[in-house]
Amino acid sequence: MQHDVRPLIEQLDDLLGQLDRVNADAADMLSGVHPDHRAGAENLLQYAHLRTIDIRELQNGLHDLGVTSLTTAESSVYGRLVIARTVLRALVGDEVDTDVSKYIELDDAADLALDANSDRLFGLEREGVPARIMVTLPSEAADDAELVLGFARAGMDVARINCAHDGPAAWRKMIANVKAAAEQVGRDIKLSMDLAGPKIRTGAVADGPRVGRARTTRDDAGTVLTTAKLWLTPRVVDLGGPGGPDRRDESRDGAVAAVPAPVPQGLPGRPPLPLTVDAGWLENLQVGSEITLHDNRSAKRRFTVTHVEDGGVLAEGDRNAYIADGTLLRHDYEKTRATGVPPVARRLRFEVGDEMIITTETVESVPVECGGDVPRLSCTLPEAVAALEVGQPVLFDDGSIAAEVVSVEEVAGTEGAGDGGDAGVAKHHEARLKVVRAKPGGQNLAGHKGINLPTTDLPVPALTEEDAEHLRFIAEHGDVAAVSFIRTPDDVAHVLGELEKIAAEHEAAGDDELAERTRNLGIVLKIETIPAFRNLPEIVVAGMRHANMGIMIARGDLAVELGFPRMGEVPGQILALAQAARVPTVLGTQVLESLAKSGLPSRAEITDAAFALRAECVMLNKGPHITDAIGVLDHLAKKLGRSQRKNRIMLRRIRSWDGEAR
Repeated sequence: MQHDVRPLIEQLDDLLGQLDRVNADAADMLSGVHPDHRAGAENLLQYAHLRTIDIRELQNGLHDLGVTSLTTAESSVYGRLVIARTVLRALVGDEVDTDVSKYIELDDAADLALDANSDRLFGLEREGVPARIMVTLPSEAADDAELVLGFARAGMDVARINCAHDGPAAWRKMIANVKAAAEQVGRDIKLSMDLAGPKIRTGAVADGPRVGRARTTRDDAGTVLTTAKLWLTPRVVDLGGPGGPDRRDESRDGAVAAVPAPVPQGLPGRPPLPLTVDAGWLENLQVGSEITLHDNRSAKRRFTVTHVEDGGVLAEGDRNAYIADGTLLRHDYEKTRATGVPPVARRLRFEVGDEMIITTETVESVPVECGGDVPRLSCTLPEAVAALEVGQPVLFDDGSIAAEVVSVEEVAGTEGAGDGGDAGVAKHHEARLKVVRAKPGGQNLAGHKGINLPTTDLPVPALTEEDAEHLRFIAEHGDVAAVSFIRTPDDVAHVLGELEKIAAEHEAAGDDELAERTRNLGIVLKIETIPAFRNLPEIVVAGMRHANMGIMIARGDLAVELGFPRMGEVPGQILALAQAARVPTVLGTQVLESLAKSGLPSRAEITDAAFALRAECVMLNKGPHITDAIGVLDHLAKKLGRSQRKNRIMLRRIRSWDGEAR
């Protein structure tokens, strides 16, 4: 019995008609796209439309006939449908005159366009390594040229600088070290710099008492394994004077003492508790000297000096001690007060059902157990509080605590005083939240932790004033600016407008070379919020007004906002859409993180890294074993480069299954 393929042909005809209308309807949107991206933008919109339709039945029908399953149609959607229709019409005996070679050439051109756009943004790929490796530089990279050279030798293709840390002086040193490393390994290494965007964080939590702990470690039998340690350095005093403050290390005769030595690193057991004391008292200590004290629990404790160096003294004891700022230390009938003990960092603790208030006022949060009522937390972005609506989710500290808005109100409060001494009344916004998710037994929340607002429309631009200044620096010294907090096409337009403004200023100053450099700067749009994912087709088309562009899948924030269950499918969906647009993608966050931090990868993250290598660039974060992680990713990229092209599996020979290999 012959299979009736006419219904499949009709479905394909209908789809092709829809795709014809897609580009006609989007003429205004496409008009501003850079000529280099025009074909990609048209294909992107057609692919995005196709993904709004459930075509699984059509796929199964085509697959049964051995025609195509459309699972790798991203690069040339229209052409794949035309070829599928042509094959079906030939099967039923229709006369067809479709120029199939034309669509094959367009498909090949799509792959070449993606490769060219990737080369422009990230530099030429190394032979046999189809995915570039982007490495986040730690602060040490500013002063350790050998560290950067090690990254380059292991396979770093793009060096990433996070502009949320360090500063221009350190960035210049990092850039110089990257350029020196690139010269030594004999290849170009691009510089990508991340703009932080507006950060939404909680305010401070009120500090606890100034009490520190010197702690031993013991085995299960209670035997002391490592001692409790004190690190004593001379107290710095302010001598003042007509010329202003003169801060010196105190000494008995008024002379300037040696600079206090830093806390020793690498000692066994718990790190020493640092204390500052009178310099004259400290000078009388020598190895074997005994220091006695009554700690904050009135327990008598003894410490013996084990090491003396210029500017510091190490003393050790076999009992734990809680030492408060001002505790009296004794040695050989002389006394001094211990100072410099930092306050205990407090945290708020929340369980499901608890309430909290976030406010636009600047307040220090007080834990309930320390006398607080419903905890009140400041928000570093006041506009965010005012924009909240009842029922919206609010996520704290990478989603470890989830709350829901119960109410939002504008309330009056006292803020300052008027000229006549009367208190001025200022209004502020407060939102009452109810915790809907926390780990069993409660979850701690420290000060200055991140806040995510997945469904709140925030009235703030993607670029802060600080970001705009950093963009100027990147235009002069970097190759790529990665832009955070992109949510809408308007955010993209704002970024590109700022870039053109910088270029125009350089042009007006007569520096045409720097103006051209600015206009050619690579731009990577970070996809890290729910609005960014929902508006992805329009965001990418808006970005395609700029010739040198790509996107980043920032899986960390995206997972917080979307929820972990959706992260199994969303990165793949973004990769497919970017492939349809023929723009390169960076996939980042937690790739080989266990390996980078501990030196040993988990089994799951090796598989995750293999998936990440479908992107044109894979980002690695910092860690003490990051060089090992670069090497592993480089090896995986070389192996998988022969087995996959994006989501297309390449059926190379598997030697392990070859009888001769046995």
